[in-house]
Amino acid sequence: MKKILILGSGMVAGPIIKYLLDLRYFVTVASNTPQRAEFLINKSIKGKAVHWEANQSAELDELIREHDLVVSLLPYSFHVMVAEKCIAHKKNMVTTSYVKPEMKALDQKAKKAGIIILNECGLDPGIDHMSAMRIIDTVHGFGGKILEFYSICGALPAPECSEDNPFRYKFSWSPKGVILAGNNDAHYLKHGKQVYIPTENLFKDRFKLKINGLEEMEVYPNRDSIPYIEMYGIPETQTMYRGTFRYSGWCETLDILKTLKLTSQEIIDFSGMTYADMMALMIGVKKSDSIKKTVAKYLKKEETHVAIEAMSFLGLFSAESMKRGKDSTYEIVSDLMIEKMMLHEQERDMSIMQHVFLAEYPDGKREVIKSKLLDYGVPGQETSIARCVALPAACAVRMILEEEITLTGVHIPVLPEIYNPIMMELENMGIEMVEEFNLPLSQIMS
Repeated sequence: MKKILILGSGMVAGPIIKYLLDLRYFVTVASNTPQRAEFLINKSIKGKAVHWEANQSAELDELIREHDLVVSLLPYSFHVMVAEKCIAHKKNMVTTSYVKPEMKALDQKAKKAGIIILNECGLDPGIDHMSAMRIIDTVHGFGGKILEFYSICGALPAPECSEDNPFRYKFSWSPKGVILAGNNDAHYLKHGKQVYIPTENLFKDRFKLKINGLEEMEVYPNRDSIPYIEMYGIPETQTMYRGTFRYSGWCETLDILKTLKLTSQEIIDFSGMTYADMMALMIGVKKSDSIKKTVAKYLKKEETHVAIEAMSFLGLFSAESMKRGKDSTYEIVSDLMIEKMMLHEQERDMSIMQHVFLAEYPDGKREVIKSKLLDYGVPGQETSIARCVALPAACAVRMILEEEITLTGVHIPVLPEIYNPIMMELENMGIEMVEEFNLPLSQIMS
C-alpha cells in the first residue's frame, strides 16, 4: 500500500486528504493542530494524525523515511527544508506554493536522487499555468504566436455573501497572506512597454472588467508578470499581465489603508493605546473626540466613503483598548479582519479565473481566445478555494505514485505530460476551464 505524508492541516487540506483516502492510499497528516487533522481524516482506518511541529527535524526525517511521497501544505518558507529531506530520503514531493530560487537550486540534486519535486500545483499558481499552457501549446502547434496575454484570478465570497461588509471580501484561505500581498509592488509588459508599479501605487493601477454571470469586477496587478514570458515560452508576446480580481471598492479601500500606513510591518510601541489612539498617531494628530471625522477630513473624503466605512466596520475608530505592546499596524489590522471577515461555514465562496489571449497565425489571421473558470464552494462541506488548490495537487500525487508522471527534478506544471492528465481529471471532478476560440479582436482588453 502506498503511503503519503501530508504536512499541515490548514484551510485547503480537506479535499486532498479525502481524495487520497478514497483511493485507498494510507495518509498520515502531520500537524501542529492534531485535532483538526483527526477531523479531516474522519475516522478512516487508512488515515493517521501525528502531532508535529515544524522545528522537529529528527521527527520529520523519520516521517519522510516511512512514506512514499510528501505533500507540503506548510507556509512556503518551510518547503526548501522539507525538499532537502525528501532528496536525502529519495522521496517525491508536491507543493501548491510558488517556487523560490532556493527551491530551483535543488533541481540537479533532485534529478540525481531520482525524484520529482512538483511545485505550484494549486489554483494560482497551478490551474493558471496548466490552462494557459494548454492554449499556448495549441496556438504554437498551428504555427501561431501569442501577441497578448492577460491572466486574472480571484478567491472571493460568492456575490450573495459579499454585501454585509464594506470590503465585500471574506477570507476562505490564509488571511495574513492576503493582506501581506497588498504590500507587493508589480511589474508587467503592456504593448511592448515594461510597466513598474511601486507598492504605494499598487491599488491605484486598476481597471474594471465585466465577467459573464457576474457584476463588473476590479482588477489590479499581481506581483511580477515578466518571468512568465520565459516560463510559458512566449518571447513573442507584447503584453504579459497577471492580475487579481476583487469586487468594486476593495482597491480604493486598501489604497487608503496603505496611505495611512495601516498595513505596515514597522514595529511601533502601542502600549496603552486604543484603536482611535492608533488612528490619531497614524495621521499625526492629538486624540480626537471624533476620530472618524478627523480621518475623513485628513483624507479629504466624506464620512460615507467606502474606505471610511470599512475602517469603522473593523473598529478602528473605537475607544476600545487594543491591548498591544510593540507591534505593527499590519498585525493589528489583519487580526481585526480575521475576527470580522472570515467566511462562515454556511456561506459560499467563489474562485474565478480568466485568461485572454491575442493569437496570430502564419496566414495573418488573428483571434482572441478566452479561458474561464467560475467555481463555487458548497456551504457546510468544502470551499471552492480548498477544492481548486488541493485537488490539482491530489491528482499530481496519484499520477506520480502510479508512474503516470515520471519526470525528475524541480518542476512546475507547464509541461503537457503534467498538465494534460491533471486538467482532464479536474474536469471529471467539475473544475473546468471553459475555452472560447475565434472571438473577434474587439474582445481583447485594451
